[in-house]
Amino acid sequence: MAGRCPMSSRRGFLAALGSAAAAAGAGPQVRAAIPDNSAKAERGITPPSQGEGHGRALIEPFAGDHQGGIATALQSHTYMLAFDLTTKSVEDVVRLMKLWTLAAARMTAGETAAPLDTDRSAPAADSGDALGLAPARLTVTFGFGPGLFMSAEQDRYGLAAYRPEALVDLPPFTGDQLQEARTGGDLSVQACADDPQVAFHAARQLARLAQGIAQIRWAQTGFAANFAAEETPRNLMGFKDGTQNPIARKPLEKTAETGVRSNPGSLEDVVWVAEEGPDWMQGGSYMVVRRIRIALEHWDATPVDFQEETIGRHKDSGAPIGGTSEFDPLDLDATDADGNPLIAEHAHVRMAAAASNDGAEMLRRSYSYNDGVSFTAERWPPWRQGMMYDAGLLFMCYQRDPRTSFIKIFGPMSQFDMLNQYATHVGGGLFACPGGVRPGEFIGQKLFEAALGTTAVAAVEAKPLAPHAAGDKTRY
Repeated sequence: MAGRCPMSSRRGFLAALGSAAAAAGAGPQVRAAIPDNSAKAERGITPPSQGEGHGRALIEPFAGDHQGGIATALQSHTYMLAFDLTTKSVEDVVRLMKLWTLAAARMTAGETAAPLDTDRSAPAADSGDALGLAPARLTVTFGFGPGLFMSAEQDRYGLAAYRPEALVDLPPFTGDQLQEARTGGDLSVQACADDPQVAFHAARQLARLAQGIAQIRWAQTGFAANFAAEETPRNLMGFKDGTQNPIARKPLEKTAETGVRSNPGSLEDVVWVAEEGPDWMQGGSYMVVRRIRIALEHWDATPVDFQEETIGRHKDSGAPIGGTSEFDPLDLDATDADGNPLIAEHAHVRMAAAASNDGAEMLRRSYSYNDGVSFTAERWPPWRQGMMYDAGLLFMCYQRDPRTSFIKIFGPMSQFDMLNQYATHVGGGLFACPGGVRPGEFIGQKLFEAALGTTAVAAVEAKPLAPHAAGDKTRY
């Protein structure tokens, strides 16, 4: 993913693609702002990156059947935001989604969030901190939380009847220590890029456009190590994370009941909502995000053989216990000379395996996080207290239906997974990420047209609300 950009100007990237962006506005201007990179790819995977050179010079397409940042190859940095809606007007929500779509389309193509004006007496339309930086494979993924449809038993925006059945309230899980300030949200925005400043810049501009309509509820940064594209990345515990993803090469799972078989799920099977969902969710996916704090001090003091027993894989190779390479079959029935299972009964990989969950799967697209240190009281022996790393996993997974994927898988895991003695879930949420957009559309358009009508939605201008009054310039 590394590599310097051969072009120094963000504006130059869009010019190099021959696509000029239009000023923010309503209707036809949405079409002008979104590059038409919607060529259909095999098996629903995001179309290939475009641009000259490699790494940070690449541009991920914004328009397409699916939103970027889901099946996209993992970038090295993320900035995740959850918002609470503060407006009473559904038209304001429509306006925000139009503004966000326009800005995201521009920024993923290497442009500023909006065209820059020459008027120096007014605030700039973009903070400018990404000028001169390549797009770095930026993707922006939007999601709708339950609060968009119903909040405090109030149907604020007339959308309650359009809430998908799969967008449930996550049940309480054993061991949860969810902090209100890090949990939930009416809207979600995830910016991912191979440059942390590009990711934060995108999130920052979108938050600014939400002024007067929504406010940030929580934010979380994340990072992934720069392993080779064909390698499975390692998490902060030192183990490979994502071997059994449906998007990855498919390891075989071997059981006495079924023999040797491959995992059943393709992206279509596991990730993308189809005819079972409402029209606006088809081609989309449900994202579960969990901020999981890991007791790294405790983990680092654990013997390696017990770490491997806990995970169910060898630390160096990533191979399942009893195997020699990462993608060896996950043999859940193998035993040692004494008849004990090679992969422990409550090992992490056994409990997460499709074969242990009636075939349930999900696409994991997680990042590590490190927020310094904070006072912590461990919930497992040796029950240490003190200043410890506030670090762990920003777990994110995508699925067609969280009721038959994450909830089904994690329910038993929250009770019996051996990893629980090191991991504590402290925040997160569930968001419905609509299908992708075509040129001329905005994120969630079909939802709002179903509720308000096409004419009413088209009448909403993609124009920011008046910003808060600036400071008194006469003081300076």
